[in-house]
Amino acid sequence: MAERSTAAVDVADNSGDKPLTAKADQSTADGVAQNPERDTDSDQAQGSGGIEETGKASPPELHSGHKLARRYRLEECVTRLDGFSSWRAVDEKLRRAVGVHILPADHARARSVLAAARSSALLGDPRFVQVLDAVEENDLVYVVHEWLPDATELTALLAPAPLEAHDAYQMVSQIASAMAAAHREGLAHLRLNPNAVLRTSSGQWRIRGLAVNAALRGISSDTPQRTDTEAIGALLYAALTQRWPYESDAYGLSGLPKGVGLIAPDQVRAGVHRGLSELAMRALANDGATASRHEAACTTPEELVKAIGEMPRIRPPEPAFTAPPEYQRTTYQQGTYGRPAPRPGATQAVPTPPPPLQSRTGKALKWAVSALLIAALGLGSWQLADALMDQGNKSDDTKQTQPTDGNDKSGDKTKPVKTLSIQAAQEFVAKGDAQHPNDVDKTYDGDPSTYWRTSSFIGGPVLAPYKPGVGIVYDLGSAQNVATSTIGLYYSGNHTTVQLYAADSLSPSSLDSMTQIGAVTTSGTSATVKVTKQVKTRYVLVWLTALPHAPSDRYSDAGYKQAITDVKFTG
Repeated sequence: MAERSTAAVDVADNSGDKPLTAKADQSTADGVAQNPERDTDSDQAQGSGGIEETGKASPPELHSGHKLARRYRLEECVTRLDGFSSWRAVDEKLRRAVGVHILPADHARARSVLAAARSSALLGDPRFVQVLDAVEENDLVYVVHEWLPDATELTALLAPAPLEAHDAYQMVSQIASAMAAAHREGLAHLRLNPNAVLRTSSGQWRIRGLAVNAALRGISSDTPQRTDTEAIGALLYAALTQRWPYESDAYGLSGLPKGVGLIAPDQVRAGVHRGLSELAMRALANDGATASRHEAACTTPEELVKAIGEMPRIRPPEPAFTAPPEYQRTTYQQGTYGRPAPRPGATQAVPTPPPPLQSRTGKALKWAVSALLIAALGLGSWQLADALMDQGNKSDDTKQTQPTDGNDKSGDKTKPVKTLSIQAAQEFVAKGDAQHPNDVDKTYDGDPSTYWRTSSFIGGPVLAPYKPGVGIVYDLGSAQNVATSTIGLYYSGNHTTVQLYAADSLSPSSLDSMTQIGAVTTSGTSATVKVTKQVKTRYVLVWLTALPHAPSDRYSDAGYKQAITDVKFTG
């Protein structure tokens, strides 16, 4: 469900209400979309700007399995509406899921969609779902964007209950800051609603469809900053109350009662944070009036960010710990094992045990132990004397001759070290983008001057939570007992952490499907990982989870990065 939600492009909502700042057209599905509820809507509930005429071109005839640019294989149609379609696809070159919007090149909005996509791609802000490609070829225009399988729409998050105050605070802070940055670059969203806001598994809030969603629907606005600010206010209102701040139901949320107008969130639901309630009212189109105060309305995302900064920080709720139950002694520990339970109300006298070793059995045991000790001391003394005499005789023999008959068995305990040959290798991508998959063979070509390198990361040295790690799976040809792995590194410096995993194939499904067999942290240009858990395996993953900070070079900027020059396995 989470994966499907991130593929949807928020180009069709189940909303409806009076527009916030301008009017928009009403579109209908063409009867092919798989989810009619998501594929028909009115822009009125979102409050988008004015629109263009709907394109007359028919949607391209595409199907699952169709390839674009011999690279993007279409998997599932998510939306088919107004002459364009949106798909979940696979980038076969980088082996990752992506989303694709497709429309005919002669569509009335094709030029504006291309322009919006290219402008959005230039922003490069990680708080937005990134546009990866925007192409016109073979009478088609298509836009490729990120696919976030670990993210969940705000619509789904609000289905069971409103957000906690801290979560709502984090949401509005991150969304407002992101939109302020976009408007500083001249970009507006104009379709900002609960379907366009996602929360990743790491707790980060991201926005999809910047500029592109509005271009696909032909939406524009004379006051784009006010439109997006009001949309952020509606998002915060919904997060606090689980209600849409207008009379019509939208995005799976009930609207406000008819005739009451726009009332503050803390009047809709008890226990709503007062500061967040007033902030939502300042962002919505109500001239900034709240239930108890008269603050200036926030008309731009920048003003909204400033108003959030003036609020006291809302702390996360304290984790609730359940007290463990009191320790209860078992009947065996209490000495009543095997005894019949006493009748209710009756008291049972517990017999006093005799002093230790004072019973008849105890005395016999003492004599037996004493006899055994005397016998053991005598036997030990005789063996010690015999061993000393024998050692003296051997030392005399050693002085005369040195045995060379090969009877020394100490050499049998040392097993010969065998270098394991690498038959093939493939980069493993657990999350996000691949690094440089075409260079993996340089790590076992015997040339230390060639290498496979990672990207340069801004955050570090630990890559998590943005990436669990980066690395390469090696094929040893057959199942082997791996003892050590020696990895040559290009960059020196603290924090390089290398882990070894036994994998089930050259393309394992996930990190959880593998078994960790060793790990090491180094600051030099070489890492030797000793296997601590013996597993016979054919495939071994060399996995980097922390990288050193290195300066810029001809390949990448300064940041946390590493490169592998040579990999060897011994068994």
